[in-house]
Amino acid sequence: MNKHRYWTLRSRSARFHMQVEKRSVRTLAILIALVIIIGIIGVGIGETWIHPWEVIRAIFGHSSGNYDFVLYRLRLPRAVVGLLAGAALGMSGAILQGMIRNPLASPDIIGITGGASVAAVLFLSYGNSVFHLSIDWLPVAAITGALVVSGLIYLLSWQNGVTPMRLVLIGIGISAGMSALTTFMLVISSSFTASKVYIWLTGSVYGATWSGVYSILPVCIVAIPLLLYFARSLNSQELGDDVALGLGVRVQKHRLMLLLLSVILAGSAVAVVGAVGFVGLIAPHIARRWVGRTFGSVALASGLLGALLVFVADVIARTAFYPIDIPAGIFTAAIGAPFFIYLLYQHRNRF
Repeated sequence: MNKHRYWTLRSRSARFHMQVEKRSVRTLAILIALVIIIGIIGVGIGETWIHPWEVIRAIFGHSSGNYDFVLYRLRLPRAVVGLLAGAALGMSGAILQGMIRNPLASPDIIGITGGASVAAVLFLSYGNSVFHLSIDWLPVAAITGALVVSGLIYLLSWQNGVTPMRLVLIGIGISAGMSALTTFMLVISSSFTASKVYIWLTGSVYGATWSGVYSILPVCIVAIPLLLYFARSLNSQELGDDVALGLGVRVQKHRLMLLLLSVILAGSAVAVVGAVGFVGLIAPHIARRWVGRTFGSVALASGLLGALLVFVADVIARTAFYPIDIPAGIFTAAIGAPFFIYLLYQHRNRF
């Protein structure tokens, strides 16, 4: 092991020690700086240009007062929701790709997003008209749908344990079923409901509020230490289940916990921005190229890259065709669909 490539962190008593790769730390620092810089500049872009210094002052509560409504009510909550939702989707995709050991896995491909979408469409169609529920219950419905469908995938995949290949194949089948069910509900819905559902299914950050921030922020904060805790387990699982078991990893228990974490991250994101596609697929791929294959670094880099993808897509969506506000999911799909085809071609000999 080349000691010049790593920094060693050790407590005084030497009970705690770990090594971090210098390249990963530098890359993560650059990504954090990019998220901050692009986030500040992106908030200022719009019909009314707001200088980055004014945005910084507003963030720290010292605004001049000239742009308070635009910043505090419209652009800042929308920017923060986009960043957090993108981070959640990126981390969710990193977990799935690490757990399934398949570069084509992502929450929208193996059915997690599909489950959240079906529950959300059901809620939008009947939640208010039949059960008189407030729209505030939409995140609960989406996360519940994601959990139910993930539980179904896990149960159907179980046969003296869950293997990655069985999980992904059954997930793809369930995803197709969820897509068909969503289409059926759209067909029998009224035109007004169907138009709302179409926008939601495409994925849009339009109309994001601070309540959306408060619903997804705790999930992202709790997820980061859990990801770092399970990093050793996933690094071992990448060598194969037998090797991981030999290293003392409780593979099946950790796999279930990681799937649950991935579902909650994806479900929370879908609940606030809709079914923004391909972020969980693209971000981990770029992250692995930049920080190597160590899971802790990949998961953090995937979160930062996912945040950038959704945020930049939303800035383009709300400014490129002004005054029309295009759903951000259209732009992530425009990048993600060709990228997915490229991955299929690149890995064609593995299947």
